[in-house]
Amino acid sequence: MQWIQDPSQSNVDNLNSVRRDASRHFRNKKKAYLTAKIEELETNSKINKIRDLYRDINDMKKGYQPRTRIVKDERDDLVADSHSIMVRWRNYFSQILNVHGVSNVRQEEIHTAEPAVPEPSALEVELAIEKQKSHKSPGIDQIPVELIKAGGSTIRCAIHKLIIAILVKEELTGEWKELIIVTIHKMGDKTDCNNYRGISLLPTTYNILSNILL
Repeated sequence: MQWIQDPSQSNVDNLNSVRRDASRHFRNKKKAYLTAKIEELETNSKINKIRDLYRDINDMKKGYQPRTRIVKDERDDLVADSHSIMVRWRNYFSQILNVHGVSNVRQEEIHTAEPAVPEPSALEVELAIEKQKSHKSPGIDQIPVELIKAGGSTIRCAIHKLIIAILVKEELTGEWKELIIVTIHKMGDKTDCNNYRGISLLPTTYNILSNILL
């Protein structure tokens, strides 16, 4: 600000010197970052971490992608604070996922005498666990599939007992009734919620039960 208050030649020269130093600093930082990323790519290629290799290559192709921290509310006004953003997303997905105002629905006779679901065997639980895909984001339980697969017989036995208890009581645990919705941008204005689709992340153990029942 000194050169604005006193635009003398010496102050202008000092400003230009500071600008050159800042540009040199950021160039060096960028060069160091790119060097580290290239070394990481080479390492992933050598140890056959193909998934990480292609992910990093795609990230480098895309370049810098600024993250949008603001969204538009129902009145197209921009909101920036985290609470208002969460409220906006909650209302948006509530309108999409919940059906309101449904009337004149003809009631059909419902037969509730369904055959009892047999208790799954330990082998069925083990097969259901093995069918779960790796490298997937966990749900609200924050338990990745890889952890359950690596847990061996101890984890499989505990999950087997849990599933049997749920089938006997015919009631899901509280966590299994909740899910995490991750927003994926499709195209267009990134502040418009209508330009996003949601992906539901269910608890890993719930997915195992669903695989057994289906």
